Amino acid sequence: MARAGLSPGRVVEAAAVMADETGLGGVVLAGLAERVGVRQPSLYKHIDSLAGLRRGISIVAQRQLLEVLTRAAVGRSGREALVAMAGAYRGWALEHPGRYEAAQLMPAPDDAEHEASAAAIVDLIADVLAGYGLRDDDAIDAIRGFRAMLHGFVSLEAAGGFRFRADVDRSFDRLIEGFARTVEQGTGGRPG
Repeated sequence: MARAGLSPGRVVEAAAVMADETGLGGVVLAGLAERVGVRQPSLYKHIDSLAGLRRGISIVAQRQLLEVLTRAAVGRSGREALVAMAGAYRGWALEHPGRYEAAQLMPAPDDAEHEASAAAIVDLIADVLAGYGLRDDDAIDAIRGFRAMLHGFVSLEAAGGFRFRADVDRSFDRLIEGFARTVEQGTGGRPG
């Protein structure tokens, strides 16, 4: 019998917390069952498979990241919005390493819900960058560059890849400022 109050959403949330503690690869059904207080076969009343559970963690993580980025960008534009969004991205990713890993999972081609949650983050970045007047391939280049820059920095930082004495926050700030200047130069000046 399933534990009272247990639902698919609660199972996924418990798995997301577990991912932050152990890494996404550390989320195993036996450990999750113990965490939520049921026997492992009882989990299948709430999830269909480990792959389905990871998909669920990914969607939850993408929605949480979107919420954090949206809060950071609201009321701001141009460089101020980029800087705020970048800082929020970095902070959330470092605070939630397992969820961040899950947020990077690619949706299956026929998974509209997962695709929509992933696309919403890209759409928000596109909206912020739209203030620079970027169009077509230039806009795509900027979106890709912003995402790759953030992911690369956060991934290296989380893995302990920054061992030089220089302040990591200073390096991050300079990276984001450099990106903003590059985008501004590509559009002939500051955002309109």
